[in-house]
Amino acid sequence: MNKTEQPEIAEIIDIKDEAKDIRTFTFKYQMNAKPGQFFVLWLPGVDEKPFGVSYQDDEKFKATICKVGPFTEKVFELKKKDKVGIRGPYGTFFKLYGKNIALVAGGYGIAPLSFLADAAIKKGINVNFISGARTKELLVSCEKDSKICSVFYTTDDGSYGDKGYTTDKLRKVLETQKIDCIYTVGPEIMMKKVVEMSDEFDVDCQLSLERYMKCGFGICGQCVVDDLGIRMCKEGPVIDKKLAKMIKEFGKYKRDSSGKKVEF
Repeated sequence: MNKTEQPEIAEIIDIKDEAKDIRTFTFKYQMNAKPGQFFVLWLPGVDEKPFGVSYQDDEKFKATICKVGPFTEKVFELKKKDKVGIRGPYGTFFKLYGKNIALVAGGYGIAPLSFLADAAIKKGINVNFISGARTKELLVSCEKDSKICSVFYTTDDGSYGDKGYTTDKLRKVLETQKIDCIYTVGPEIMMKKVVEMSDEFDVDCQLSLERYMKCGFGICGQCVVDDLGIRMCKEGPVIDKKLAKMIKEFGKYKRDSSGKKVEF
């Protein structure tokens, strides 16, 4: 694993529009990440921020990024052949097991789960991939060229796929199949409902809990959670549901860059 706390230079070799304000950037860089881990993207003279890995092979990796603020606005100005700084990979990762799993993605939370789906397919694990967004224009495709990956789409307004929420589709899957583990990434309110549903059906669940990060490797303490005090960049971002339910703030609030509570 090539892990460094100093940025290494990587070239952007491809950029693809996925949905409204969502793009996938391909970097010529050997990341050696595991599904669920993150890296830190550095733009000299601007800032650096953490992002998940959505794909990798021996020569390149991809990150699917949503334009949500000043930093990502600068990222969206980047072109092919531009160079950026890369640190990582960091954090915990999803643990694959079982014969039949469910992936539940909300919005651009699809990125690390797409990477996980690739790993599951390689192991011969059957995948039920559920991806949801508010509307069709915000929905990112998660199609896989595999007979053991079934894809389901939901939109709040019914403009594509089933009308409703990812959790509605998850319930139908759990009612009709034996699922060994649920993996979820997306809005925290959605993930909390997924955890509650996993309890209802007595199924294991793993999730990726996002918190404001600065250093990315456990020094600054910016991403600690109440009341456990664990760091989401080191003991997370991927955690199991047992640990998630011990985190007082899970599904209720998070903290901004100043440490102020922000309710969901």
